[in-house]
Amino acid sequence: MKKSTLYYVSSLNGNNSNDGLTPQSPFLTLDKINDLSINAGDKILLERDSVFDNQFLHLKNCGDINCEPIEIASYGDGDRPPFINTNGNGIWLQDYGMPLDYSGHVYKGNVSSSILLYDTENIIVKDIEIANKEEYTTPQNYSAPNKMDRTGVAVVAQNRGTLHSITLTNLFIHDVNGNVYNKHMNNGGIYMTAFKPDNEEKTGVARYDGVTVEGCYVKNVSRWGIAVGYTYRHADFATKFLDDETFKKFGNENILITGNYLKNVGGDAITPMYALKPLVEHNVSDSCALEINDRYYTKAGKRMGKVAAAIWPWKCKDAFLIYNEAVDTKLNQDGMAYDADSGDGTTYKYNYSRLNEGGCVMFCLGEAVNNTFTNNVSYDDLGGILSPSGNPDAYVADNEFYMRKGVPLKRKRNHGKMTLKNNKIIIID
Repeated sequence: MKKSTLYYVSSLNGNNSNDGLTPQSPFLTLDKINDLSINAGDKILLERDSVFDNQFLHLKNCGDINCEPIEIASYGDGDRPPFINTNGNGIWLQDYGMPLDYSGHVYKGNVSSSILLYDTENIIVKDIEIANKEEYTTPQNYSAPNKMDRTGVAVVAQNRGTLHSITLTNLFIHDVNGNVYNKHMNNGGIYMTAFKPDNEEKTGVARYDGVTVEGCYVKNVSRWGIAVGYTYRHADFATKFLDDETFKKFGNENILITGNYLKNVGGDAITPMYALKPLVEHNVSDSCALEINDRYYTKAGKRMGKVAAAIWPWKCKDAFLIYNEAVDTKLNQDGMAYDADSGDGTTYKYNYSRLNEGGCVMFCLGEAVNNTFTNNVSYDDLGGILSPSGNPDAYVADNEFYMRKGVPLKRKRNHGKMTLKNNKIIIID
């Protein structure tokens, strides 16, 4: 087995003529790493207090679940984590290889990503600061319809079948202003996707088994906060009831999103997608959907309308969302804290919501089945606390709804079916 290699990079005292193999001989810039073949067990260490302006870190086709993990981390005694400040560099071509489940969703185009993990598995990325900002002068420039998508961290599965063990922890990702409209491009703070393989018969279905996003601070990003992980195999999930085997063949497994804080997100805050039993716990969404309104969302064209919520699963089976908090989600066609969206068996328990302009929770459309909302607390949510939007069987029990006088329990023009049991309604001044 090949011995692991440690690579050191420092903007403070590095030199690209160095070998990069010791803290005393670090590389100066990240492009030295991008030019290397990274092997299982290798470590890429960036010196604290370093600032890598106009740079990016892209790893492709590396890692092995049967070996030691690759690590991207920091070293040294500085006061600030190493800072990758990309400024629109690190451009790569995203292409799902086929249209998505809605014809208006953009599925290919150029993306700028500070960190890109493309067909990379068994990797840990931790203790890094990331920004990918574009300066703009007017809201019209900011909301241009064909503006390039940007990401703090982008992850892609395509030509290596199932990717295992991807861990993102203690990252500070901020000021990533991508395209306001593109929901399913790698666009926002952290976004993971699966593209159609060049030869699926040979490599297998591109999917994820083992993703952890933990303890990250995501601030001032557009369009998504954290999303894991939209797939080219979306047609395999176009049914009301979903079985475990479908996910084990075509979807994602062992997804954990925990202990993250998201502040000022342009669209949706946290969403696991096409996942079997994802666990979303101890996260906070503080002010999301900031751009899903008539000021910013102005040139959508044929894209989908103004819809965004805070913490919710899409097309998942037995998603479990517990001990989360969602505050100050802005009003749009959705605008609620939580949303059981077209999934089977979603459970919300022991979550808290406050001052969300679209209410507390939605059960979305006819493919939202077997979903329960129990033991949660809603305090001064607005617009209508519950949104049973065409769903057949939501179960809402043992919750506490602290409601402002005049706010309805059910949002207007919502006609799904709910069973309400043992809920407490407390009117507040």
